[in-house]
Amino acid sequence: MFKTMKVINRVILSVVLLIIILSGCSGQTNEVKQGAQTEQNIMAQQAAKIAELEEKFVRMENIEQIKQLKARYFRFVDEKKWNEFGELFTADAKLVSDGQDYSKGGPAAYGKMIGDLVGKAPTVHHGYMPEIEIVDKDTAKGIWAMEDLLTFPDAKNAYPGHHGYGQYHESYKKVDGVWKISSTELTRFRMDPLKNWDPNTDPVTGQPVIGK
Repeated sequence: MFKTMKVINRVILSVVLLIIILSGCSGQTNEVKQGAQTEQNIMAQQAAKIAELEEKFVRMENIEQIKQLKARYFRFVDEKKWNEFGELFTADAKLVSDGQDYSKGGPAAYGKMIGDLVGKAPTVHHGYMPEIEIVDKDTAKGIWAMEDLLTFPDAKNAYPGHHGYGQYHESYKKVDGVWKISSTELTRFRMDPLKNWDPNTDPVTGQPVIGK
């Protein structure tokens, strides 16, 4: 009887030891699994953060390119670079200014029309406070506050000069990797009249022009 109990106790002890060993192994396995899972989660979070930063960088880069596009728009008008001005638009751009639609002739004709209108006028064009929204990788839209100042030679039937204030509502499209204006609509909110200048004087200095 005593021997039998001794054998049973040994068996029980062996089973207990086996359970302890197996539990330890299981715990270690779970720790390894949990560690691996934690590492995977960290890597996934890092990858998501990198993707988010890349997306923000691309968005900021596109916005900066559109700002430079609009800066060239104003500069080319003031520098009277009408061919370059026309190249800022898509071929099918919608062109509206003060309620008039000039889309039919296309960007080149639009540039020529503006050149014929203000070619002899010293002009100043500024754009402010852009609100640019990137719609997708190839399209965007924006709103610009604007201000323009121009005077013409004081001659018969000359257009009156003005100091104007308003807004551009625009859309943009990327063509062969380059942002272009696909639609523009200018609305002026205020127009202050300016006196035109004597064509016998320099419009900048006001001094008489010799030989006139």
